[in-house]
Amino acid sequence: MNKSEKETVNVELVNGKCDLHTHSQASDGMQPSSENVRIASNKGLAAVAITDHDTVAGVEEALAAGEEYGVVVVPGVEISTRLERKEIHVLGYYVDIKDAEFLSRLETLRRTREERNILILEKLNELGLDISMEDVIREMGRPLEKDETVGRPHIADTLVAKGYVSDMREAFDLYLAEGKPGFVSVPRVTPEDAFAWIRAAGGTPVLAHPGLYGDDELVRKIIEHGHPAGIEVYHSDHGPEEEKRYLAMADQYGLIVTGGSDFHGSRQGVVFHGDLGSVTVGASVLSQLQEQSSKK
Repeated sequence: MNKSEKETVNVELVNGKCDLHTHSQASDGMQPSSENVRIASNKGLAAVAITDHDTVAGVEEALAAGEEYGVVVVPGVEISTRLERKEIHVLGYYVDIKDAEFLSRLETLRRTREERNILILEKLNELGLDISMEDVIREMGRPLEKDETVGRPHIADTLVAKGYVSDMREAFDLYLAEGKPGFVSVPRVTPEDAFAWIRAAGGTPVLAHPGLYGDDELVRKIIEHGHPAGIEVYHSDHGPEEEKRYLAMADQYGLIVTGGSDFHGSRQGVVFHGDLGSVTVGASVLSQLQEQSSKK
C-alpha cells in the first residue's frame, strides 16, 4: 500500500475493536479472505488484518470486501523465520502488496516451504504413511491458486482424511510438530531480515506471539538486535501471565502493543488458534502502525 492509499483510511473515524492476525485460504486458513472480512463485519469489528504465511495473495480480495462490508482491512503478512533452532514468526502491517522486490522475496520463502513440504511427505512415507502432495491438494477441494501456500495444517488434514490420525492436534502431536518424526527444519531468513524486508516494503514489523517460543531471553535478543516496531501481546495462546510479561516488555522497549486471534478457521469442528474476533485491540493501534509504516 502506497502513501496516498494509506491516507484514504481515516482511522480517526473508526471506533471499535480490531483483530490483527487472521489467515485465509491463501495460506493455511479455511476460507477466502473475503469471508474473514464478512465474519469481522458480523461481529462488529472495526478492522481486520489479513496476515497469511509468506504471501499477500489474499489481500486484494479482502480490501474489496472491506469496501462492501464497511470494515477497515489492514494489508499484512506473516513471515516464517528461524533463529537459534526456533521458528519465529514476524508480522508485517501496511506493506505495499505490489512492491516487486518484496513479492520476489516472499516467492523465495514459498519455494523453501514447498521444498520443506516434499521432505515432510518423504519422512511420512518412510514411516509407512501413504500420502502425496496430490493427496494434499485433493483434500483442499480446489486447485492451488497463484502465490498461495501449502502448510503443515493441510498435510494434517490429509492425515485425518486417510485415517492415520483422529484430528489435526493428533497429527501435530504424533508427526508434524517440532521434534516429531515428520518434522523438517529448512534454512530460513532471520527475524532481523524479515523486519528489514517489511520496512523496505513500506510496512511495520511486529514480533508475533512471543509466548509460543518458550524463551523470553531469545525474545529480548530479537527485539534488541532487530528493533521491531511492535510485539503481539494479545494472542489466543497467551494467558494473563504472558500478557503481563509482554506488556512490560513493550513498555521497556517502546513497542506498539498489537493483538489478534490467529484465526485459521475450523478443522474437524475445532477452531484454530482462536475464533475471529476473540482477541482484539483498539482501533488506535492502527494509527500507530500506519505512523511507523510511513517512516520507510
